[in-house]
Amino acid sequence: MIKQRGDGRWFVDVEPVKGKRFRKTVRTKAEAQRYESHVRTMFHGAQPWEAPKRDNRSLWELSQRWYDLHGKTLKAGKRRLPLLKHASDSLRVPASQVKPLLYVEYRNNRLESGTHPKTLNNELGFICAVYNKLHELGEVKYSNPLGTVKPLKVEQRELSWLTIPEIEHLVSKTDESPNPHLSMATKVCLSIGSRWGEAERLRASQVRSGVITLSNTKSGKVRSIPISSEFESALRSHFQRYGDLAATLKGFRVALRKSGIQLPRGQASHVLRHTFAAHFVMRGGNILTLQKILGHASINMTLRYAHLAPDHLKEAVSLNPFSTLPRQSPDTKKPC
Repeated sequence: MIKQRGDGRWFVDVEPVKGKRFRKTVRTKAEAQRYESHVRTMFHGAQPWEAPKRDNRSLWELSQRWYDLHGKTLKAGKRRLPLLKHASDSLRVPASQVKPLLYVEYRNNRLESGTHPKTLNNELGFICAVYNKLHELGEVKYSNPLGTVKPLKVEQRELSWLTIPEIEHLVSKTDESPNPHLSMATKVCLSIGSRWGEAERLRASQVRSGVITLSNTKSGKVRSIPISSEFESALRSHFQRYGDLAATLKGFRVALRKSGIQLPRGQASHVLRHTFAAHFVMRGGNILTLQKILGHASINMTLRYAHLAPDHLKEAVSLNPFSTLPRQSPDTKKPC
Protein backbone atom coordinates (compact mmCIF):
# COMPACT_ATOMS: atom_id res chain seq x y z
CA MET A 1 0.00 0.00 0.00
CA ILE A 2 1.26 3.46 -0.91
CA LYS A 3 -0.53 6.62 0.25
CA GLN A 4 0.27 10.27 0.67
CA ARG A 5 0.38 11.84 4.13
CA GLY A 6 -0.96 15.24 5.04
CA ASP A 7 2.53 16.77 5.02
CA GLY A 8 3.04 15.76 1.38
CA ARG A 9 5.32 12.80 2.05
CA TRP A 10 4.49 9.24 0.92
CA PHE A 11 3.95 6.28 3.23
CA VAL A 12 4.75 2.70 2.13
CA ASP A 13 3.28 -0.37 3.90
CA VAL A 14 4.23 -3.63 2.18
CA GLU A 15 3.88 -7.29 3.29
CA PRO A 16 5.89 -9.39 0.79
CA VAL A 17 5.25 -12.62 2.75
CA LYS A 18 2.74 -13.38 5.45
CA GLY A 19 3.94 -12.22 8.83
CA LYS A 20 6.68 -9.91 7.48
CA ARG A 21 5.75 -6.20 7.14
CA PHE A 22 7.91 -3.27 6.04
CA ARG A 23 6.92 0.38 6.54
CA LYS A 24 8.74 3.48 5.35
CA THR A 25 8.00 7.20 4.77
CA VAL A 26 9.70 8.89 1.78
CA ARG A 27 9.55 12.25 -0.01
CA THR A 28 8.13 11.29 -3.42
CA LYS A 29 5.70 8.78 -4.85
CA ALA A 30 8.35 7.45 -7.27
CA GLU A 31 10.68 6.77 -4.35
CA ALA A 32 7.85 4.97 -2.53
CA GLN A 33 7.17 2.79 -5.58
CA ARG A 34 10.85 1.93 -5.92
CA TYR A 35 11.01 0.94 -2.21
CA GLU A 36 7.91 -1.26 -2.54
CA SER A 37 9.37 -2.95 -5.64
CA HIS A 38 12.71 -3.47 -3.84
CA VAL A 39 11.09 -5.17 -0.85
CA ARG A 40 8.97 -7.47 -3.01
CA THR A 41 12.02 -8.40 -5.11
CA MET A 42 13.97 -9.38 -1.99
CA PHE A 43 11.26 -11.83 -1.00
CA HIS A 44 10.36 -13.05 -4.48
CA GLY A 45 9.77 -16.82 -4.29
CA ALA A 46 10.38 -16.91 -0.54
CA GLN A 47 8.31 -19.17 1.70
CA PRO A 48 5.89 -17.49 4.09
CA TRP A 49 7.64 -16.53 7.29
CA GLU A 50 6.72 -18.57 10.34
CA ALA A 51 7.89 -18.30 13.93
CA PRO A 52 10.20 -21.21 14.89
CA LYS A 53 8.38 -24.02 16.63
CA ARG A 54 9.25 -24.70 20.25
CA ASP A 55 10.93 -28.04 20.93
CA ASN A 56 8.73 -29.62 23.61
CA ARG A 57 10.40 -33.03 23.66
CA SER A 58 11.23 -34.38 27.10
CA LEU A 59 14.74 -35.25 28.21
CA TRP A 60 13.75 -38.91 27.92
CA GLU A 61 12.68 -38.45 24.30
CA LEU A 62 16.00 -36.75 23.55
CA SER A 63 17.83 -39.55 25.36
CA GLN A 64 16.16 -42.16 23.18
CA ARG A 65 17.07 -40.14 20.08
CA TRP A 66 20.65 -39.85 21.35
CA TYR A 67 20.78 -43.61 21.86
CA ASP A 68 19.51 -44.30 18.33
CA LEU A 69 21.99 -41.87 16.76
CA HIS A 70 25.05 -42.40 18.95
CA GLY A 71 24.53 -44.36 22.17
CA LYS A 72 24.36 -47.70 20.38
CA THR A 73 27.98 -47.26 19.36
CA LEU A 74 29.14 -46.98 22.99
CA LYS A 75 29.99 -50.03 25.05
CA ALA A 76 27.99 -48.79 28.04
CA GLY A 77 25.50 -46.67 26.12
CA LYS A 78 22.44 -48.72 27.06
CA ARG A 79 23.35 -48.69 30.75
CA ARG A 80 23.00 -44.89 30.78
CA LEU A 81 19.33 -44.97 29.86
CA PRO A 82 17.84 -45.77 33.33
CA LEU A 83 19.61 -42.76 34.88
CA LEU A 84 18.45 -40.52 32.04
CA LYS A 85 14.86 -41.79 32.41
CA HIS A 86 14.90 -41.09 36.15
CA ALA A 87 16.21 -37.55 35.62
CA SER A 88 13.61 -36.83 32.93
CA ASP A 89 10.74 -38.07 35.10
CA SER A 90 11.94 -36.00 38.06
CA LEU A 91 12.57 -32.72 36.20
CA ARG A 92 9.08 -32.80 34.58
CA VAL A 93 9.76 -30.07 32.00
CA PRO A 94 10.68 -30.18 28.32
CA ALA A 95 14.41 -30.67 27.76
CA SER A 96 14.65 -27.21 26.18
CA GLN A 97 13.40 -25.65 29.43
CA VAL A 98 15.80 -27.38 31.82
CA LYS A 99 17.74 -24.59 33.54
CA PRO A 100 20.83 -24.81 35.79
CA LEU A 101 18.90 -23.73 38.90
CA LEU A 102 16.18 -26.32 38.29
CA TYR A 103 18.72 -29.09 37.83
CA VAL A 104 20.80 -28.09 40.89
CA GLU A 105 17.67 -28.12 43.09
CA TYR A 106 16.79 -31.57 41.76
CA ARG A 107 20.36 -32.76 42.38
CA ASN A 108 20.38 -31.41 45.94
CA ASN A 109 17.17 -33.33 46.69
CA ARG A 110 18.78 -36.54 45.46
CA LEU A 111 21.91 -35.83 47.47
CA GLU A 112 19.86 -35.36 50.64
CA SER A 113 18.02 -38.62 49.95
CA GLY A 114 21.34 -40.51 50.10
CA THR A 115 22.42 -40.73 46.46
CA HIS A 116 26.23 -40.83 46.22
CA PRO A 117 27.88 -37.72 44.70
CA LYS A 118 29.75 -39.87 42.18
CA THR A 119 26.45 -41.24 40.87
CA LEU A 120 25.14 -37.69 40.49
CA ASN A 121 28.31 -36.62 38.67
CA ASN A 122 27.90 -39.54 36.27
CA GLU A 123 24.29 -38.54 35.67
CA LEU A 124 25.26 -34.92 34.94
CA GLY A 125 27.88 -36.13 32.48
CA PHE A 126 25.35 -38.36 30.72
CA ILE A 127 22.77 -35.56 30.40
CA CYS A 128 25.36 -33.10 29.07
CA ALA A 129 26.51 -35.72 26.57
CA VAL A 130 22.94 -36.02 25.24
CA TYR A 131 22.59 -32.26 24.75
CA ASN A 132 26.07 -31.81 23.26
CA LYS A 133 25.84 -34.69 20.79
CA LEU A 134 22.34 -33.81 19.54
CA HIS A 135 23.34 -30.15 19.15
CA GLU A 136 26.46 -31.24 17.27
CA LEU A 137 24.34 -33.37 14.93
CA GLY A 138 21.78 -30.58 14.40
CA GLU A 139 18.96 -32.53 16.08
CA VAL A 140 18.38 -29.68 18.57
CA LYS A 141 18.88 -25.99 17.85
CA TYR A 142 19.97 -24.94 21.33
CA SER A 143 23.24 -25.63 23.14
CA ASN A 144 23.67 -27.59 26.37
CA PRO A 145 21.67 -25.67 29.04
CA LEU A 146 23.65 -27.37 31.85
CA GLY A 147 27.07 -26.37 30.55
CA THR A 148 27.66 -24.08 33.55
CA VAL A 149 26.78 -26.71 36.20
CA LYS A 150 29.90 -28.04 37.91
CA PRO A 151 30.28 -31.62 39.19
CA LEU A 152 30.12 -32.19 42.92
CA LYS A 153 33.37 -32.57 44.80
CA VAL A 154 33.81 -36.20 45.76
CA GLU A 155 35.96 -37.02 48.76
CA GLN A 156 38.52 -39.61 47.76
CA ARG A 157 37.97 -42.83 49.69
CA GLU A 158 40.82 -44.84 51.11
CA LEU A 159 41.27 -47.94 48.99
CA SER A 160 40.94 -51.25 50.77
CA TRP A 161 43.27 -54.15 50.09
CA LEU A 162 43.88 -57.59 51.57
CA THR A 163 46.84 -58.81 53.55
CA ILE A 164 48.53 -62.12 52.67
CA PRO A 165 46.63 -64.06 55.42
CA GLU A 166 43.35 -62.50 54.23
CA ILE A 167 44.14 -63.47 50.63
CA GLU A 168 44.79 -67.08 51.66
CA HIS A 169 41.58 -67.17 53.71
CA LEU A 170 39.47 -65.69 50.90
CA VAL A 171 40.89 -68.06 48.28
CA SER A 172 40.07 -71.01 50.55
CA LYS A 173 36.45 -69.82 50.65
CA THR A 174 36.27 -69.54 46.87
CA ASP A 175 37.67 -73.10 46.68
CA GLU A 176 34.60 -74.26 48.61
CA SER A 177 32.21 -72.85 46.01
CA PRO A 178 30.26 -75.37 43.88
CA ASN A 179 31.28 -73.25 40.89
CA PRO A 180 34.83 -74.42 40.00
CA HIS A 181 35.47 -71.23 38.02
CA LEU A 182 35.11 -68.90 41.01
CA SER A 183 38.45 -69.70 42.59
CA MET A 184 40.33 -69.44 39.28
CA ALA A 185 38.73 -66.08 38.41
CA THR A 186 39.78 -64.82 41.85
CA LYS A 187 43.35 -65.94 41.23
CA VAL A 188 43.39 -64.24 37.82
CA CYS A 189 42.42 -60.92 39.40
CA LEU A 190 45.10 -61.31 42.06
CA SER A 191 47.72 -62.27 39.46
CA ILE A 192 47.21 -59.51 36.87
CA GLY A 193 45.12 -56.83 38.62
CA SER A 194 42.19 -57.23 36.25
CA ARG A 195 38.67 -56.07 36.94
CA TRP A 196 36.28 -58.86 37.89
CA GLY A 197 34.35 -58.44 34.65
CA GLU A 198 37.56 -58.90 32.66
CA ALA A 199 38.39 -62.15 34.48
CA GLU A 200 35.02 -63.84 34.89
CA ARG A 201 34.72 -64.71 31.17
CA LEU A 202 38.38 -65.40 30.40
CA ARG A 203 38.82 -67.76 27.43
CA ALA A 204 41.60 -70.24 26.80
CA SER A 205 42.50 -68.37 23.60
CA GLN A 206 43.42 -65.31 25.70
CA VAL A 207 46.25 -67.18 27.46
CA ARG A 208 49.31 -67.71 25.30
CA SER A 209 53.13 -67.75 25.69
CA GLY A 210 53.11 -66.63 29.31
CA VAL A 211 50.74 -63.70 28.71
CA ILE A 212 47.06 -63.04 29.40
CA THR A 213 45.56 -60.73 26.79
CA LEU A 214 42.44 -58.88 27.88
CA SER A 215 40.17 -57.64 25.12
CA ASN A 216 36.87 -57.13 26.94
CA THR A 217 38.21 -54.16 28.90
CA LYS A 218 36.36 -51.14 30.29
CA SER A 219 38.23 -48.75 27.98
CA GLY A 220 37.88 -51.03 24.98
CA LYS A 221 41.65 -51.19 24.59
CA VAL A 222 43.50 -54.50 24.51
CA ARG A 223 46.17 -54.98 27.15
CA SER A 224 48.52 -57.90 27.79
CA ILE A 225 49.99 -58.85 31.18
CA PRO A 226 52.70 -61.49 31.72
CA ILE A 227 52.06 -64.39 34.12
CA SER A 228 54.31 -67.06 35.57
CA SER A 229 54.74 -70.40 33.81
CA GLU A 230 53.26 -72.15 36.88
CA PHE A 231 50.10 -70.06 36.75
CA GLU A 232 49.81 -70.52 32.99
CA SER A 233 49.98 -74.32 33.48
CA ALA A 234 47.29 -74.10 36.17
CA LEU A 235 45.06 -72.08 33.84
CA ARG A 236 45.51 -74.51 30.95
CA SER A 237 44.67 -77.47 33.21
CA HIS A 238 41.54 -75.64 34.36
CA PHE A 239 40.47 -74.89 30.78
CA GLN A 240 40.98 -78.52 29.75
CA ARG A 241 38.90 -79.79 32.65
CA TYR A 242 36.15 -77.15 32.95
CA GLY A 243 36.29 -74.99 29.79
CA ASP A 244 36.38 -71.18 29.64
CA LEU A 245 35.82 -69.31 32.91
CA ALA A 246 32.20 -68.64 33.85
CA ALA A 247 32.30 -67.15 37.34
CA THR A 248 29.90 -64.54 38.72
CA LEU A 249 30.35 -61.51 40.93
CA LYS A 250 27.44 -62.74 43.04
CA GLY A 251 29.37 -65.94 43.82
CA PHE A 252 32.42 -63.91 44.78
CA ARG A 253 30.33 -61.75 47.13
CA VAL A 254 29.04 -64.92 48.82
CA ALA A 255 32.60 -66.20 49.36
CA LEU A 256 33.67 -62.77 50.64
CA ARG A 257 30.80 -62.73 53.13
CA LYS A 258 31.68 -66.23 54.35
CA SER A 259 35.28 -65.15 54.87
CA GLY A 260 34.19 -62.49 57.37
CA ILE A 261 36.45 -59.87 55.79
CA GLN A 262 34.94 -56.40 56.24
CA LEU A 263 35.32 -53.91 53.40
CA PRO A 264 34.10 -50.33 52.85
CA ARG A 265 30.84 -50.05 50.98
CA GLY A 266 31.21 -50.27 47.22
CA GLN A 267 34.69 -51.81 47.15
CA ALA A 268 33.88 -55.53 47.12
CA SER A 269 34.09 -55.95 43.36
CA HIS A 270 37.42 -54.09 43.17
CA VAL A 271 39.16 -55.40 46.29
CA LEU A 272 41.20 -57.96 44.30
CA ARG A 273 42.34 -55.29 41.84
CA HIS A 274 43.26 -52.96 44.71
CA THR A 275 45.09 -55.82 46.43
CA PHE A 276 47.21 -56.51 43.35
CA ALA A 277 48.10 -52.82 43.01
CA ALA A 278 48.87 -52.34 46.70
CA HIS A 279 51.22 -55.33 46.93
CA PHE A 280 52.84 -54.40 43.60
CA VAL A 281 53.74 -50.94 44.94
CA MET A 282 54.72 -52.13 48.43
CA ARG A 283 57.21 -54.54 46.88
CA GLY A 284 58.87 -51.75 44.93
CA GLY A 285 56.95 -51.85 41.63
CA ASN A 286 57.17 -48.85 39.30
CA ILE A 287 54.07 -46.65 39.29
CA LEU A 288 54.18 -46.14 35.49
CA THR A 289 54.39 -49.89 34.95
CA LEU A 290 51.40 -50.32 37.24
CA GLN A 291 49.44 -47.79 35.16
CA LYS A 292 49.99 -49.92 32.05
CA ILE A 293 49.07 -53.14 33.84
CA LEU A 294 45.85 -51.72 35.25
CA GLY A 295 44.97 -49.92 32.01
CA HIS A 296 44.41 -46.51 33.63
CA ALA A 297 44.02 -43.72 31.07
CA SER A 298 45.30 -41.16 33.58
CA ILE A 299 48.30 -41.52 35.90
CA ASN A 300 46.24 -39.74 38.58
CA MET A 301 44.19 -42.91 39.03
CA THR A 302 47.33 -44.97 39.61
CA LEU A 303 48.88 -42.43 41.99
CA ARG A 304 46.26 -43.40 44.57
CA TYR A 305 48.58 -46.31 45.41
CA ALA A 306 51.81 -44.28 45.53
CA HIS A 307 51.69 -43.78 49.31
CA LEU A 308 52.25 -47.52 49.76
CA ALA A 309 55.71 -47.41 48.16
CA PRO A 310 58.54 -48.19 50.62
CA ASP A 311 60.32 -44.90 49.87
CA HIS A 312 57.19 -42.74 49.51
CA LEU A 313 58.00 -39.16 50.61
CA LYS A 314 61.03 -40.30 52.62
CA GLU A 315 62.77 -37.10 51.54
CA ALA A 316 60.57 -35.38 54.15
CA VAL A 317 62.88 -36.85 56.81
CA SER A 318 66.21 -35.73 55.36
CA LEU A 319 65.25 -32.56 53.53
CA ASN A 320 63.10 -30.73 56.06
CA PRO A 321 64.62 -27.46 57.45
CA PHE A 322 64.71 -28.70 61.04
CA SER A 323 67.03 -31.54 60.08
CA THR A 324 69.66 -29.00 58.95
CA LEU A 325 69.92 -27.28 62.35
CA PRO A 326 73.04 -28.08 64.44
CA ARG A 327 72.29 -30.62 67.16
CA GLN A 328 73.08 -29.88 70.80
CA SER A 329 73.56 -32.55 73.42
CA PRO A 330 71.51 -32.26 76.61
CA ASP A 331 74.73 -31.51 78.63
CA THR A 332 75.52 -28.40 76.60
CA LYS A 333 72.15 -26.71 77.10
CA LYS A 334 72.36 -23.35 78.85
CA PRO A 335 70.66 -23.11 82.24
CA CYS A 336 67.43 -21.13 82.41
